[in-house]
Amino acid sequence: MIISKTKVKVRYQETDQMGVVYHANYLVWMELGRTALIEELGFKYADMEKDGIVSPVTDIEASYKKPLTYGDTAIVKTWIDKYDGFRVVYGYGIYNEENDLCVTGKSHHICVKKDTFRPIIIRKHYPDWHEAYENAKKQQEKQVE
Repeated sequence: MIISKTKVKVRYQETDQMGVVYHANYLVWMELGRTALIEELGFKYADMEKDGIVSPVTDIEASYKKPLTYGDTAIVKTWIDKYDGFRVVYGYGIYNEENDLCVTGKSHHICVKKDTFRPIIIRKHYPDWHEAYENAKKQQEKQVE
């Protein structure tokens, strides 16, 4: 399985009154991880956006296990959890430097035309992305066997 790893230094402004990372910031970190994974696969969201295509989140999941605090370093692990040529589900594990799992999550996406928000089929409009995602999914399936 292709797993992207992104390090994020927890900044003071990302914490709440209790001194722990405010929950919404994990969603931002998931986006950083997703962008890094896509780049590791050889693509860029910005290129898709130049074509007038965007990839909105249709569902988001986050489960908080252990807090991160100011000064910690978070390691965001990101992978393709599911892909069917139309929808993509990215999986996330956010760890501290001791490799303790702090947050798990998933984000569900489709690609749409920016001007109309009409969905597109990834495998048809972006065959290179489709192939890379299929290969990443196959690698994941082989590791599970």
